[in-house]
Amino acid sequence: MKNVLIIGGTRQVGHYLAERLLAAGHRVTLLNRGLTRDSLPESLPRLHCDRTDSVQMKRALSGRTFDVVVDNVLYRKPEAEAIAQLLDGRVGHYIALSSGQVYLVRDGLKRPFREDDYAGATLPAPAVATYDYEEWLYGVDKRACEDVLTEAHHTRAFPATVLRLPMVHSARDQFLRLYSYVLRLRDGGPILVPDHPNHPIRHIYAHDVVQALMTLIDTGKGKGRAFNISGDETLPLTEFLGILGEAVGVQPRWVTVPRERLQADGFLPDCSPFSDVWMSELDNTRSKVELGMTYTPAPEYLARIVQELTDLKPTPPAGYRRRNGERALAARMLGV
Repeated sequence: MKNVLIIGGTRQVGHYLAERLLAAGHRVTLLNRGLTRDSLPESLPRLHCDRTDSVQMKRALSGRTFDVVVDNVLYRKPEAEAIAQLLDGRVGHYIALSSGQVYLVRDGLKRPFREDDYAGATLPAPAVATYDYEEWLYGVDKRACEDVLTEAHHTRAFPATVLRLPMVHSARDQFLRLYSYVLRLRDGGPILVPDHPNHPIRHIYAHDVVQALMTLIDTGKGKGRAFNISGDETLPLTEFLGILGEAVGVQPRWVTVPRERLQADGFLPDCSPFSDVWMSELDNTRSKVELGMTYTPAPEYLARIVQELTDLKPTPPAGYRRRNGERALAARMLGV
């Protein structure tokens, strides 16, 4: 039995991980702001603080030691510096969830991205107060967090492992991105798809992320290493929609529209969340070789998620309110 702290834990990966750890007999503590209601056992210990506030974090973690800490919400360099200092000598294994965005801000890389592609010059900052700037900043901040952990490992053997993730799918995705497509498939109307950049989809099932975490927790492998955790399939969006359509029981229809038109009309990203220009594609070879990872095929996990969504019946995301406008634009594009 291990004593595990999960920072975050009320959304998707952290929630599923807590369930797996408890089922395996581990001791679990959650640390978060306490703002999001969760369905985990009430007896589960919870520490409440704002992890961006180093004083609050120090107070919450004072006198505590852990075999493993899994950090779902590490976003900025000061947070990484604070947690590496607070847990120095007080944790056996620290595992941080990072993002494929760390590659998207690198200059001159080709898909799919490998862990060895990380080092190198980054792209210059786009214009401030733009969408591209916010996405660039997210990737740069994630890199800064990783760099702090790498330095801590090299200088004082801080036992850090980094998992780099693409878009994560589950029925608990708080952004309801997959559900956005499911709703549009079920209503029978066409899905609006931008004409570029047409990045292929190579995402990850949340429970596969949990399996990678359980492997690290159980074996202690990967300290000082970074791993891409990503599915095996690289799929064009239209093929992905075909697989999702089979799970829903609907033949998908889509209409290709100039990206600029969709942006001007305010339909992106809601009409097609997986058409984002900031979409990573990760090579998962290292995770298979060093961690023995196997990945759930997309048809299998999509069918599971669709069934879970059918049972849960989430409230439609706000972007779905403009569905009639999407239909009208599709009709104009088709000359109907």
